[in-house]
Amino acid sequence: MTRKLKAAVIGSGNIGTDLMIKILRHGRHLEMGAMVGIDPASDGLARAQRLGVATTHEGVAGLVGLPVFADIDVVFDATSAGAHVKNDAFLRERRPGLRMVDLTPAAIGPYCVPVVNGEAHLDALNVNMVTCGGQATIPMVAAVSRVTPVLYAEIVASISSKSAGPGTRANIDEFTETTSKAIEAVGGAKRGKAIIVLNPADPPLIMRDTVYTFSAPADEDRVAESVEAMAREVQQYVPGYRLKQRVQFDRLADITIPGTGSRLSGLKSSIFLEVEGAAHYLPAYAGNLDIMTSAALATAERMAARMLASAPAAVQA
Repeated sequence: MTRKLKAAVIGSGNIGTDLMIKILRHGRHLEMGAMVGIDPASDGLARAQRLGVATTHEGVAGLVGLPVFADIDVVFDATSAGAHVKNDAFLRERRPGLRMVDLTPAAIGPYCVPVVNGEAHLDALNVNMVTCGGQATIPMVAAVSRVTPVLYAEIVASISSKSAGPGTRANIDEFTETTSKAIEAVGGAKRGKAIIVLNPADPPLIMRDTVYTFSAPADEDRVAESVEAMAREVQQYVPGYRLKQRVQFDRLADITIPGTGSRLSGLKSSIFLEVEGAAHYLPAYAGNLDIMTSAALATAERMAARMLASAPAAVQA
């Protein structure tokens, strides 16, 4: 049998716990090695212990002290942007070759959106999963970009306030900055803007995203086909990802591109999405968290497959 690489998850909150369950259920090239937290009473650590996963409530210092640490190849960080910077530096001193998959907006490493540039950074020591809004909307910006140059893209991510934990709330500024940059760097827009809305509705509403792009004039059918094809690609690892309706188009003349002062004519595309979670651990309305853990696992699985393929046959056996 081909061996699996061991993974550690830092962060025993909602995202980290959901990620652990996904690895245990669906890991093809990865298996759980350790769950790391700082709250000894957290549900995530308790679940990990019941499932036979090594745990520590002493953060990354505790991880280093676990016997399994020597066998860990991939580390997922589901804490916060500020904590990730410290976690990466701490672990990098002790295991320089560790692969880090960053689920925070810290963006130490390159941005990664699996369906857009998932193959580009398989050898990177640290990859950044952007944000939940970025994972949901950047594929749509890229879908338009591969048909016609996108001059401006704006995304609005609306999530239930109940699915926004302390990490999300503490990183609102980082969310908007990181997502905006990734819309440009990965999505291909010349200029990007991101907005997040915490919806207090009760019962909670599932994640809804709106993507607006302003591009050079283009064939509307080709743009719509590209968007629909991209949505199907995302559904391969996020089954609850879907278009709410067909792409809406408006031909605009002599408009000002936000932030540039340029006046141009072109095509406005409006794309409406919703993301329903798989409910492995989180409720189905928390699609914003599910798309992050699903994208992170999809990315890490590709990395692990590459690492195993390049390992000596005796090591794989």
